Order: sequence, then structure tokens, then C-alpha cells
Amino acid sequence: MENNGISRETLVALHETEGLGWKTIQKLWEQRKERPIREGMREGDLRELGLLPKQAAALALSLNPERQERRRERRRRCGIEIVTFADPEYPELLRETPDPPWVIYFKGRLELASRPSIAVVGTRLATAYGRHVAEEYSAIFAERGFTVVSGMARGIDTCAHRGALHRHGGTVAVLGTPVDQIYPPENRQLYRDLTEHGLVLSETPPDTPFHPHIFPSRNRVIAGLSLAVLVVEAPENSGALITAKKAIDADREVFILPGPVTSPRSKGGLQLLQEGTGTVALDAEDVMKPILSFLSSDFGNASRLPQDAELTEEEHSLYEILLDEPRTIDELAADTELAFGDLHTVLLSLQIKRKIRQLPGAIFQAI
Repeated sequence: MENNGISRETLVALHETEGLGWKTIQKLWEQRKERPIREGMREGDLRELGLLPKQAAALALSLNPERQERRRERRRRCGIEIVTFADPEYPELLRETPDPPWVIYFKGRLELASRPSIAVVGTRLATAYGRHVAEEYSAIFAERGFTVVSGMARGIDTCAHRGALHRHGGTVAVLGTPVDQIYPPENRQLYRDLTEHGLVLSETPPDTPFHPHIFPSRNRVIAGLSLAVLVVEAPENSGALITAKKAIDADREVFILPGPVTSPRSKGGLQLLQEGTGTVALDAEDVMKPILSFLSSDFGNASRLPQDAELTEEEHSLYEILLDEPRTIDELAADTELAFGDLHTVLLSLQIKRKIRQLPGAIFQAI
């Protein structure tokens, strides 16, 4: 199906063509209505779109119908699904970031990527204190309806996923490797649990060779999916700090778990506090409270948060109830069959989508 000159499979072909960077694809995307790209286009036609000879030759091969069918078969065989920038299911918060992925490969529950989320990140060489707090805070976030996003790395990431996995908000793992490659290998069981009960996603195409540069790139996706980032423990120049800086670039909140000034694992987070780009989180409420306050404010309702995103069946049912009259959370729990934690999740999602607002006294009103 064509989408204003570029189909979703053509967008996958662009994304997977070696030598085509993000900005080149952006240029082709912006001119797609006047100069569409289709399956089977030849090298000469592609050069007329402004591509260099090597780029045009590579893309012509990628757009070959047989190559595209092999790509689809590879995904089917490995149980990999995709969502592209052209699709309405693409996560709206991620779409608003400076350089959103053109294609996301995933296994699991894609709807988790569009729920109100908090990223929990930190060092692979975590202390017992850091591991405990990451798991505890993540469990609280997920119980209150927030989805926890992290990178499935050793240390803090692993603890974050474990804390949130079987709770209402759930958890999303953003990989640097292709979505069907488990890294680190010792997280094999966690990976299986995430694909069954949560969501594992990556922008890295299948069969891409391992390279360290893929991890900084995935950190911007972690930040882009989230309303806020909590840095638990982070040395200087760590990946967690890259995530925090990407969150700042995307106008998201950054919170820091304070640690000893003598610990190298705390130095990066403390540096963010010193620069004034992070806020201290002494407990989980310190992270959630500003988000909920923002969503309930007139500024939050008038902001660039998505308003036209599609509603799930549960969101639509709850929204219909609130169209009649404002209700308290206890009244909504009585009027629906949702568990209390699931009710929190749906209410948060409706606030993100600017369909409802929270009034004083835990009263919710349709906008």
C-alpha cells in the first residue's frame, strides 16, 4: 500500500540500504509526493532523485522485488514484525524526536511503546544499592501504570526490566543489536519473558554485524519513547548519560538517583545535577509527580503531546464513560472491569493522548 509516494516496504528498503543515512532518507521522504519511490525502480531513475551513483545502485538492488520478498520471508521465519514511520501505529512520542527511526523491528506487545513510559537506565557494573533501587522504582512505576523502558544490558537495565515485567505497566527493551539477537547472552531467559509478556524492539535491521556504535544510537530511542529518564548509576561518559542527553534534546525530564560523591558510578549523574540538567529523585514519587502534574495542567493539555492518536478498545470505553460526566478513580473502578493498576495505565494513556484531564481530588474529566 502506497503512503503518499513511499510504501512501508519501500521505507524498509531505504532503511536497510547500505550507504543511505538518516538525512538522505529524510530528503527522499519529504519529496515523496512529487517524486515517489516504488518497488523495481532502476538505478538511472534513482539518480534523478538526487542520489549518488553508489547510493542509487545499492537502492536499486534493495528495491528488487525478489530482494524485498526475501526480506519479508526472513522476518516471517524469525517472528519479527515491523512498524514504520509511515504507519499510524508508530509511537507518537518517538515520532516527535529530532531523528526518529524510520523502521522499528519488534517482538511482543507493540502497544506498550505508545503507553506513558519512564526510562530507567544506568551502568552495567551496578552496585547492590543501584540494582535494588532500579528494581524497586521500576516495580512502583509499573504498578502505577507507567511502562518502564530500558536497554536489556547487564546491571541496571536488567533490574529495571525484572521489576516491571509482570506488573500492570509492563516493560519495553530497546536493543542495539537486531531484535532477534540476544545480547548479552546471559539475558536469554529475560529476552524470552520480554517477547512473551513485554516488548523487545530495535531499529537495527536483521543480520547487521555487531558494532559498538549501535548502542549510542539506540539510546536516543530509549529517551524518545519515554516521558522521563531516571539515571540510577552512571560513570562519566557512560551510555546512560547519552540517554539522558538525548532526553534533554527531546525536551523530556531527567532524574538522577543520588549516590556517594566518592563513587565513580555516581559521577556522571552528579555531574548532570551540577550542570542543572537533572533533578534529584529521592523516591519513585519524585519522578512520577511532575509527569502527572504536567499532564493535568492546561499547558500539558495544550502542548505538542499527541491528540489524534488512535484509542485502544479499553481507552475508548473509559473515554465514553467520562464523556457523560467527570468521575473519581474509585467510581471508574466500579464502572469498569479493569484492575486498579490497569485503570491507572489507561487513564495515563488518555492523558497522554489529550483526551482527558485530572482534576483535584483524583477526578477525571473528558476534554
